[in-house]
Amino acid sequence: MIEENDIDDKIIEECGEDEDGGFAELFEQSNKKTGRWLEPGQKLTGKVLKIGAEWIFMDTGQKGEGVIERKEFLDIDGNVTVAEGDVITAYFLSSSHGEMRFTTRIGGGASGSTQLEQAWQAGVPVEGVVEKEIKGGYEIKLGGAARAFCPYSQIALRRVENPEALIGTRLTFQISEYAENGRNIIVSRRSLLEEEQQQLKEEAQAGIKVGMTVAGTVTSLQDYGAFVDIGGLEGLIPVSEIAWSRVKDVREVLSVGQLVNVVIKSIDPEKNRISLSIKDTLTDPWDLVLDRFPEGSFHSGTVARLDTFGAFVTISDGVDGLLHISKLGSGKRINHPREVVKEGEQIEVKIESIDRSSRRISLALAGPARAAAEEEATLTEFRRQTDEAPKGMGTLGEMMRARSQRGKK
Repeated sequence: MIEENDIDDKIIEECGEDEDGGFAELFEQSNKKTGRWLEPGQKLTGKVLKIGAEWIFMDTGQKGEGVIERKEFLDIDGNVTVAEGDVITAYFLSSSHGEMRFTTRIGGGASGSTQLEQAWQAGVPVEGVVEKEIKGGYEIKLGGAARAFCPYSQIALRRVENPEALIGTRLTFQISEYAENGRNIIVSRRSLLEEEQQQLKEEAQAGIKVGMTVAGTVTSLQDYGAFVDIGGLEGLIPVSEIAWSRVKDVREVLSVGQLVNVVIKSIDPEKNRISLSIKDTLTDPWDLVLDRFPEGSFHSGTVARLDTFGAFVTISDGVDGLLHISKLGSGKRINHPREVVKEGEQIEVKIESIDRSSRRISLALAGPARAAAEEEATLTEFRRQTDEAPKGMGTLGEMMRARSQRGKK
């Protein structure tokens, strides 16, 4: 079996490096055949192998090393900002005699029109200085006499509150339009920021999974829940997942900028949606129900909501019990629980039964609440009978006396 190294060695032996373009041409043909050919402007990630006096060498995963000018990685003090072993991202420029030239951007110092046109065609970023604010955006100096225009909408991901603050800053742009031999250039910084943001999202998504607990920061509050940033990714905590107790207004529980711990409930990469939960980081109150609320015990509760079949009473955060309508009338028929109790009312209840697996608690009225309910049920029944009685049968007092006498018989 012939290895790739053997093929390249054979090319060298047959052509020699000093023949007029022979080795370079055959080397490029070899790269094409082996599927290792790079197109100008192609983006590639590699590891720094060595830092030299003028060049930085990187592992490209291709046949041969890639080189980048060392000055592209110098800070304002002249210090190199990368180290051997670091992973960097660069753009392919050209290949000659097995050497692959890369760049992180076209420098703004001495960039000519040819370089800028090549950068536009290959999609390679360019450096520029924000010179001044003009109508609709900024004038950008790209190098030499080259000037470009960057619209307000393309200078950042979001609206810049203080546009003048960017004047004088050196930024990286992508040429979106190049016309009239470089006299009409339009650039965008937003496209690069969006690409970088997407890359960060993909890296962050690769590091999370359903069921994981992570820290996050609340970024926005809505009626239906809260959005949370979890390290470059934004997820939603539905209102039902904020607490075990019923949350009516998200803003009463959370605030923008608040740090929270959340559990990742679901991830939908296609729709770019992540569902989160604070509730799952808290102790489930139903785990303590049997100890805190034994059958036959009496407790104070708040009527949370009413339905046609009964009233739900909150006896602890996240724990509601049901007062069935049959337990509200004290043996007398009522049409709706509102005839006896109302939402928000504090009442005494007795725990009649608990079904832990179904999360159901059956309640009965107790203490003053029971007496009040009996009285209200009696009055309700009396009013109903009065309304149903035929007209012309005497006064109310006469009706009550007649009813009393019938009872004695």
